[in-house]
Amino acid sequence: MTKNPPRIILINPPLVKPCEPPGGPARLAGALEAEGIEPVLIDANLEGIVYLLNRAKEPPSAWGKRAFKNRLENLRNLKDPRTYRSIDRYSRAVSDLNRALADAGGGRTNLSLTDYHDPALSPLKSEDLLKAAASPEDSPFFPYFSARLRGLVKQEGIAFAGFSLNYLSQALTAFAMIGFLKGEFPSLTIIAGGGLVTSWMRRLDLKGLFPGLLDHCVAGPGEEALLLLLGRKPAGGPGYLPSYRRLPLESYLSAGFVLPFNTSRGCPYGRCTFCPETAEGNRYSRIDPKTALADISLLAAGLRPSLIHFTDCALSEATLEEIIRRPPGAPWYGFVRVSERMTDRKFLRKLKDSGAVMLKIGIESGSQEVLDSLKKGFRVEAASLMLKGMKEAGLAAYVYLLFGTPAESKKEARETVEFVSRHGDCIDFISAAIFNLPLNSPAAGKLPREAFYEGDLSLYSDFRHPSGWGRRQVRAFLASEFRREPAIRSILGRQPPFFTSNHAPFFVLNR
Repeated sequence: MTKNPPRIILINPPLVKPCEPPGGPARLAGALEAEGIEPVLIDANLEGIVYLLNRAKEPPSAWGKRAFKNRLENLRNLKDPRTYRSIDRYSRAVSDLNRALADAGGGRTNLSLTDYHDPALSPLKSEDLLKAAASPEDSPFFPYFSARLRGLVKQEGIAFAGFSLNYLSQALTAFAMIGFLKGEFPSLTIIAGGGLVTSWMRRLDLKGLFPGLLDHCVAGPGEEALLLLLGRKPAGGPGYLPSYRRLPLESYLSAGFVLPFNTSRGCPYGRCTFCPETAEGNRYSRIDPKTALADISLLAAGLRPSLIHFTDCALSEATLEEIIRRPPGAPWYGFVRVSERMTDRKFLRKLKDSGAVMLKIGIESGSQEVLDSLKKGFRVEAASLMLKGMKEAGLAAYVYLLFGTPAESKKEARETVEFVSRHGDCIDFISAAIFNLPLNSPAAGKLPREAFYEGDLSLYSDFRHPSGWGRRQVRAFLASEFRREPAIRSILGRQPPFFTSNHAPFFVLNR
C-alpha cells in the first residue's frame, strides 16, 4: 500500500507589495504537485493586509476618517485600469489606502502597503527575531494568522510548514508566525527558504542562531531540497511548471492578474564589482529558452494574465530572441542589460511587437569612469543608443541609478544628472538609490568600513568614502541638485508611489 504523502503548507508571510502572487511558493507548489504531493498554499501577505483593512476601526483624524471610509473602494480602484490613466487619481487612492492600513496596524508599528517596521525590533538582529517568535501576539497580524494557521493545521493535518522569506520586511512577521506554530504545534517541522534566507546562509549557521525554531533552512532553489525532505525523489530535467491555482489571482492589487515568471537564476553577466549575486557566489543557471517560452505560453493561455512579469535578474539575449520568435501571449516587462544587441533598433521593435511594454535597465551612472570601476561591461554611449532606440520603438524605460559608489564624487554624480537630463524624453521612470556595500563583496576588504545596519544578520556595511562622498553628502545632492533638475523632476512626477516599477507598466498600457 502506498503511504499517504505528508501534508505541507507553503506560506508567503507579510509584508511585501501585494500586487502579484509570490513566484517562489508557486514554483515549489508546482514541483510538489508534479510528484504527487498536494500542498496548501497561503499568501498570508495579501490575506493579512486585506484582513486588517476589513476589520479596521475608524480613527479620529480627518485624513484617517476619509481613508477609513474609502478603504474598500480604493482596494477596488487599484484593480481598475481606469485608475492608471491619471497619476493624481492613482496617488490619492494609494496614499489613502496606505493611511488606512497604517491606522489598522494599531500605531505601535510602522505598517504600509510595501513595508513593515517595528521601532522596538530589528530584522537584522537574531535576538530580536527570537523576541518576535517568543511574543507572536505582539504582531499586528496576530489576529489574522493565529486563527488562520490554527484552523489549517488542524483541519488539513499539516506536518510541515515552509516559509518563503525574501525581504527584510517579512522577517519579523515570519518569525512571529513560526513562534506561534511552534508553541501550538511543537511537532510541526519548519522549513525556511527564499532570497533572504539564502543571503543569510552564505554567512551564517541559521539553525545555530534559532535553536528549536527552524528545523531546515534551504539556500538557493528549493524544489529539490523540499521534495527530498518530504520523501520524494526529484524527477530532474528542465524543471517544474509553477502552479498558481491555489492562490486568489483576482484579489491582488493591480489592474488585472500579473503572472510572475523567471527563466533563470542568478545573473547572466555576473561580473559587476559590488553586485550581491557576485558577492554571494550565486551561480547563473537558465531554463532552455525554448522550454521557458513553452512554459510561459502554456501558463498564459490557461491563466490569461493582464501582464507577465519576468523576474530574472536580467533576461538573457538568447531568451529575448526566443520571446521574439514565440511571443508569450500577453504584455510583458522585465530587466535587461545594456549591450550592443540592445542598441539594434530593429531588435527593439521586435521586442515591442512580442508584447514588451517596459524594460528595466540598471544604467547606474552617466560617468564612464564609474561604470568601468563597477565593471558594468558597457559604454555610456551604448546606454544612450539603447534609450533612444527604445523611445523610437515605443518601449517604456525604467532606469535604475546608483549614487555614492566608491569611484564616484560630486563631479561624476553631476555627469549622471547631465546624462539623465539629456535623455529625459527617452526615460519614463527613474529609481535613484544610494550605494550599500555588501559585506561579502571581495572588494569590501579594500575599503575602511564603519557600522551601518547594526546586527548579526546585516548584509551591508557603511564605509569611509575615498572622496568624502558619504551617504549624508549624497542625500543632500539628490535633494538639492538631482531632484530639482527640471527634466528629472518631470520624470519623478510620473513615479507610482509605493508600488513603483510593479505598477509602472499599467500606466504605459493605459496611456
